[in-house]
Amino acid sequence: MTVPSIARRDHAYPPLLAELHDPPARLFLRGSAIHLLRAPAVAVVGARSCSAYGAQVARSLARELAGAGLVVVSGLARGIDGEAHRGALEAEGATIGVLGCGIDRDYPAAHAELARRITETGLIVSEYPPATEPAPWRFPARNRLIAGLALATVVVEARERSGALITADFALELGRDVFAVPGEITAALSAGTNHLLRQGAAPLLSVDDVLLALGVERQEPRKSQAVSPAAARLLDLLADGAQGADDLVVRSGRKTGEVSAALVELELAGLAAHADGVYRALAAP
Repeated sequence: MTVPSIARRDHAYPPLLAELHDPPARLFLRGSAIHLLRAPAVAVVGARSCSAYGAQVARSLARELAGAGLVVVSGLARGIDGEAHRGALEAEGATIGVLGCGIDRDYPAAHAELARRITETGLIVSEYPPATEPAPWRFPARNRLIAGLALATVVVEARERSGALITADFALELGRDVFAVPGEITAALSAGTNHLLRQGAAPLLSVDDVLLALGVERQEPRKSQAVSPAAARLLDLLADGAQGADDLVVRSGRKTGEVSAALVELELAGLAAHADGVYRALAAP
């Protein structure tokens, strides 16, 4: 079976990718949304072994970027990459996954279903011909494609020696915008992003930072689902930062049962999430 592909000389070849000093001679494709290769895109990358906070940030950010009409590009890896793709899909937006192996391989295998969902409305691409197995040296090369396809790159979480930093370096070489999500100075998962900030990357505090840099207007948000006064009070408290249920009981002055019910209400409304024993506020869906 012939695998769809485009060559550098083809009109459909992404012009941003052609700006690399060594653009791939051919891109192999899975999915039919080839037009996405020429659409405005933002790369969202980060650690495979990310924190619950990093996963939530990546997913929420990608959801808002896709909701603003931008294509979300990432590497289909575990952790931040996978959450970025999921966030874009949740917004019914477009996303492109870039593989470091043949287009006929699902890597990691655990993301086979995610890859299938991506190809329904988006695209998976690789510079490697079918049957090419994943190898460690292919992933840094893959990262240059992620940066090359995007107008800007966002690093959510990264250790000191992370592949996401390689993606950021490629973006900087291309003169593209690089954003980093600030993190705790004592956290290993923040070492890479904080280093980028020290080197001059723009701090990302909200999706508006990216949209403003790219000249993209934020679309009108959907109305938030109405919640009870008790849930609204807890959401106000969570705006101060992640907190445990016991802390919320003390700070709200409400009974444990009332707080538990309100937290469930917030989770069902998509306004809060629970992970690592704490609750965090999320952007309104």
